[in-house]
Amino acid sequence: MMRFLTAFLTASTVGAFAPASVSRFTSIARTTLTHQTVAAPSINAPFDTSCTQLAAQMLQDLDITEKYYIPQAKELPKVLGGLKIGLRELVVVTGASSGLGLNCAATLAKSGKYFVVMACRDIEKGKKVAKEMGLPDNSYVVMKLELASLQSVRDFVANLKAFKSARPLNHLICNAAVYLPKDPNPKWTDDGFEMSMGVNHLGHFLLVHLLLDDMSRAKNARCCIVGSITGNTNTVGGGLVYPFADLGKLQGFEKGMKKPVAMADGKPFFGAKAYKDSKVCNMMTVAELHRRYHDDTGIVFSSMYPGCIAETALFREKRTWFRKIFPLFMKYVTGGYVSEAEAGERLAQVIDDPTCAKSGVYWGWNGGAKTVGVWSPDGKPRGAGGSGGEIFENEPSNAVQDRKVAQKMWDYSKQAVGLSDKEMYKGGRFEETADYAL
Repeated sequence: MMRFLTAFLTASTVGAFAPASVSRFTSIARTTLTHQTVAAPSINAPFDTSCTQLAAQMLQDLDITEKYYIPQAKELPKVLGGLKIGLRELVVVTGASSGLGLNCAATLAKSGKYFVVMACRDIEKGKKVAKEMGLPDNSYVVMKLELASLQSVRDFVANLKAFKSARPLNHLICNAAVYLPKDPNPKWTDDGFEMSMGVNHLGHFLLVHLLLDDMSRAKNARCCIVGSITGNTNTVGGGLVYPFADLGKLQGFEKGMKKPVAMADGKPFFGAKAYKDSKVCNMMTVAELHRRYHDDTGIVFSSMYPGCIAETALFREKRTWFRKIFPLFMKYVTGGYVSEAEAGERLAQVIDDPTCAKSGVYWGWNGGAKTVGVWSPDGKPRGAGGSGGEIFENEPSNAVQDRKVAQKMWDYSKQAVGLSDKEMYKGGRFEETADYAL
């Protein structure tokens, strides 16, 4: 049985355990204006020639070649949000246009207690799915956030502050992620980072820091960065399925994590491992945020694993037989299956439930996926992190809890995203006094 399980998990790749918000980045429309030379028009068309030259020069001046985000075309800030928000708590959810993020946003919005900012790369898609999910009209707003661009992160924060005015942000959910296991070569963000690390970790790292000051003014504020069992080698998905998460000695970070450096450990690109490594960084970031800032800000920092969302669109490129069999396998063999709706409720619970008011915790449900599920009288395996069960404080892997590596990762990440003292909480004062005793 164990041989069969290991073989199946390996064949299906680590994607089986990725959150539902993860999407194939190849499906995202890019801005593809280029500096290619246009074929010269005939000698009898001087007007066309001059227009072509002018257009090419404009593109060069604007520097918008092959970008995921064009600063010159950024979203105009929305205003008077305070009137819409009313007495509800304000929460930002990244990656809120699909899967886990969308279902979490819907759960919070429909509760009537929260006003949700759906932070999405595609605004029109966000508006469309919000209506399809039945979010009340005055319970949300969709705002542009492209995590593959640090400039977009900064523009989003500026627009958010303009929208909410003087009131603080109550909660932040960093959920968005990309996963590129099949790509033989790395894709790069606008800033030159490998896509998985750039979007999943560095984009969120910058976002959290730019909002810490603001969130510190809110009562009982919470910040959750979604983790994954794939980044924890003490789990089935992280310890049995190759490749394994490993930041090494942060050789890639030490070199700046920019093109051509694609991996945290400085080794050749491996798409599945890049995703796992980014999740390790996510969970390490939560631990460091808690250690450095919880006592002074009062913000509750946490991470969580929502369960294996086996019917996510992540598998749309898989063969038909796999898409049919895999959810059944996760339901009745491993016990790790959870629906998108239940996963969304779990993520919302970390923000809403008084049980989750403890900072520095990695939350799990139904066993935390550290073993294959044990058969129960109701005919469904239990204990593998799947549907049902109560929330509990999960145990991250030893690698995730490595303080020395976490501190170095933190410092390298600050350098990579260009965080200035002025942008950091209380002018970076807590960075200068951080306790590095191990």
